[in-house]
Amino acid sequence: MSSNLPIGIFDSGIGGLTVASAIHQLLPKEELIYFGDTAHLPYGDKSPEAIKYFSLKIGKFLLDKQCKLIVIACNTASSLAYQDLVDFLGDQIPVINVIDPVVDYVVHQPELRSIGVIGTKATIKTDVYARKINAIKPQLVVKSLPTPLLAPMIEEGFFSNTISKTVINSYLSSPKLKTIDSLILACTHYPLIKPEIEEYYKKTVKIINTAEIVAQYVQQRLKDLDLLNATEPKRHQFYVSDYTPSFEKSTKLFFGEKIHLKQHNIWS
Repeated sequence: MSSNLPIGIFDSGIGGLTVASAIHQLLPKEELIYFGDTAHLPYGDKSPEAIKYFSLKIGKFLLDKQCKLIVIACNTASSLAYQDLVDFLGDQIPVINVIDPVVDYVVHQPELRSIGVIGTKATIKTDVYARKINAIKPQLVVKSLPTPLLAPMIEEGFFSNTISKTVINSYLSSPKLKTIDSLILACTHYPLIKPEIEEYYKKTVKIINTAEIVAQYVQQRLKDLDLLNATEPKRHQFYVSDYTPSFEKSTKLFFGEKIHLKQHNIWS
């Protein structure tokens, strides 16, 4: 496999662009091909069978695009479809999810004792973070809370304002998150509200930004496989399954710079 091939990244929508942005910042020579399944968002309220089907179709699309590695930039798809995608692709292409790198990071932080997790209903329902963390470190306490209003709120541009502060404070004040010393942002939308979450906790809780951790994990994996690109990259490609001007407008918030979305139907 050639090192100058692109990295494939997919999500249920445009939230995964926070992961794409983190990878782009850390590995500026890498070409990215992003697919946002905007026709089916949010994955958080879809059945496991539907999420697996969508993920396999997108994985095939990225394989056909000759990607050298695939990142599932969606916690819901990572928790429900990762193993299916690995089994489907076999040894053709390595796959990284956004959960295992974070689990690996958390269990190697000796100061952590009680960890909070916020994410979509589907992600929290799987209890995947608690299961994986406690399989390695049973003594760690993991407290999970579904926060279903946050992703749509962020996609509509409601953050860093009175509305977002009210919703965020309402969730974070839940008794379920009492006495935590760290908080995993288990949704790729949530890095955009990290400053507001930090403000709520007034630096008393360590906020774990999954996008940055996943980017570092991608870098290490490519290095181990001798697939880091050393040449100038081609232009990034950004696809969505259903295009709307509002999605294009929102992409700058998530990726950090203006990008152009191309609609591509992989379902026919």
